Amino acid sequence: MQSSSELFPVALIGADIRGDLSEDVYRLKPGNSPDASVELALTRLGRFGREGERGVPVVLLPGSFSNRRFWYSPKGLGLGPYLARAGFDVWIAEMRGHGLSPRNRGYRGNRVGDYVRYDLPAIAAFIHEQNPQAAHWLGHSLGGITLAGALGGGYLEQARVASVALFGSQVSRIYWPLKLPPVEWGARLLLGRFSVLSGARLRRGPEDEPIGLALESLRWHGLFGRFGDAERDWWAGLGEVRVPVLAVAAAGDRQDPAWACHKLLEQFGGASREFLCLGSSRGFSSDFGHVEMLVSKAAQDEVWPLVEHWLRQGSLLAAGVQAQALEPRAGISSEPSSG
Repeated sequence: MQSSSELFPVALIGADIRGDLSEDVYRLKPGNSPDASVELALTRLGRFGREGERGVPVVLLPGSFSNRRFWYSPKGLGLGPYLARAGFDVWIAEMRGHGLSPRNRGYRGNRVGDYVRYDLPAIAAFIHEQNPQAAHWLGHSLGGITLAGALGGGYLEQARVASVALFGSQVSRIYWPLKLPPVEWGARLLLGRFSVLSGARLRRGPEDEPIGLALESLRWHGLFGRFGDAERDWWAGLGEVRVPVLAVAAAGDRQDPAWACHKLLEQFGGASREFLCLGSSRGFSSDFGHVEMLVSKAAQDEVWPLVEHWLRQGSLLAAGVQAQALEPRAGISSEPSSG
């Protein structure tokens, strides 16, 4: 089969019409990581009959225990279809071993570091090849963390990033027991007995997560942990990121609290940084939760239009909501993410 890319082998594995939308599913085999078996699924949503009209690209990254259906339901609902119908060129990425991306040989040991260093750069390169405009990137939860890591590590070219929006994403919540080395060692021994964390069994979502992600998180939150890998300090590197950034938190989110989401935003070094907390005290209909902030009827009515406004204007301050602009940072903090 002829490749859909000159960068690396890419197969078009699906081309369907979903009502007023067109859906193209690509499978990328970038061959840029130590595990040559890695393949990545990438779904593009467009308007049926107007596929040749490429709007500004928007890339959506789902969180942990999730897949493309977080953004795009089988019935054609979700933020992905909403933005496609608004004229954006929408791409939904699924990391190795998730959704339509098959499990790679080294699936058990997959880490955010692999997504950051290998997967996102390959996805970004292919999207830019198909649509050479600077892309907006949106990530929910772990998707936002992955995006922050790729920017802080310098793996995504800032010149090709129009803006970044992080929803319920943070790395600063402290788990004090993990600061005790015996507790961390014990947790590693316990988790090391498993290959995956079951999303269904834990009631966290439809996907499993490789145990490598859990072990990586233990390292981040350990006594001398930092948000990064052995080569680069992603946390410190965020101070060099100059793209516009929006951080959205949910007042009812107990998993990723607003203060921690705000702290991640503060670490970015650009002048254009805005923070929005979805809660009744700020004019919203309720205190949104971790998932409900993007997947709910209230989100459709109250949040999705704000996302579109951000993508078109690069700011929410004129949208009549209580968004908070942060002052530009002076210098780079060396503070570890778990501090």
